[in-house]
Amino acid sequence: MTERRLPRWSELRPLIRTRRPELDLTKRRLDRALTIADLRAIAKRRTPKGPFDYTDGAAEEEISLRRARALFRRVQFNPGVLRDVSKVDPSTTILGRPSAYPFAFAPTGFTRMMQHEGETAVVRVAERTGIPYALSTLGTTSIEDVAAAAPSADKWFQLYIWTDRDAGKDLVQRAKDAGYTTLVLTVDVPVAGARLRDVRNGMTIPPSLTPRTLIDMAMHPSWWFNLLTTKPLSFASLSEWPGTVAELINHMFDPTVTFDDVAWLRETWSGSLVVKGIQNVEDARRVVDLGADAVVVSNHGGRQLDRAPVPLELLPKVVDAVGDRAEVFVDTGVMSGADIVAGVALGAKAVLVGRAYLYGLMAGGERGVQRAVEILASEITRTMQLLGVSKVEELNRSHVTLPAVPF
Repeated sequence: MTERRLPRWSELRPLIRTRRPELDLTKRRLDRALTIADLRAIAKRRTPKGPFDYTDGAAEEEISLRRARALFRRVQFNPGVLRDVSKVDPSTTILGRPSAYPFAFAPTGFTRMMQHEGETAVVRVAERTGIPYALSTLGTTSIEDVAAAAPSADKWFQLYIWTDRDAGKDLVQRAKDAGYTTLVLTVDVPVAGARLRDVRNGMTIPPSLTPRTLIDMAMHPSWWFNLLTTKPLSFASLSEWPGTVAELINHMFDPTVTFDDVAWLRETWSGSLVVKGIQNVEDARRVVDLGADAVVVSNHGGRQLDRAPVPLELLPKVVDAVGDRAEVFVDTGVMSGADIVAGVALGAKAVLVGRAYLYGLMAGGERGVQRAVEILASEITRTMQLLGVSKVEELNRSHVTLPAVPF
């Protein structure tokens, strides 16, 4: 028989730990988020279905996005032991400029629609953290206002080639005048992908007031209050648009874009030139031959062609083909700092992060984006330490085994 007795107060007292309640609701909410998936769950609760699904969704059956995330989950890390990892330096250079971490904030459209603080909140976090930020052609804050919000940030401008070529030239000039260092040409959107969640939700830009959205107001009052009581949505590159995203893309974007346009941009733009949306080795070689300083192995977050190549799987082949002449970046499916480390180990100079910071933005505005960075940064540092790596440049393919995804 086990002998039992009442505990003494002297034994209980060290076990009792009281904590002052956190009165800041946003801080309390964000402190509970330990992963990007946690931020996603908070964002889903706080954001109307249309804007959340626009961020979270992908094209058609969303196979491309699921495959990308599945491959990251199947990555096997191969650690080295008995290394001194008491100090880890996660910094690197991206396009010749310093970055505190080997990732950048990818361009995302209509950011103020997801949360009213929008692009200015994101670029301020990028400036504070010391990583690059890319403003989308379809951003909801002007080129100049983003530049003013974070004067010392490494700012990139993402460009789609428009049917109206003069308008595109004007955007490039505005970005140059505002001090953007890098032009990111996205080449995988000749027409809009079939983003079925948006169609089913009746998603428009900005969201329309309909019986469905009036019901949604009752469920997400703070989101609608912020939308309706702050400056109306404006766009980095156009004044307004009354229809859907797909209608906008098919109306404005030029499906006749060719490699000649890359050559034209190289002649026009004196800063760094990145070509985003590379999905095979030959295209990577051709754009680098035309003067691209970097390529992004990307299937647009799974939002364009469903069943497109998985970027992480293609990455080593592109690095082998052009990595000695241009930097290679990768995106799509990134949900953790470990994913970023895996991409760098497979040869990426940097990993572009989109949905991860948008979940943070929807969860808590600028502070939510900062929380997303904190999560990613801690995961990067811890993963490097557990791999036995103290500097980013020490990461290589020996640290990663990449199994085939059982499609």
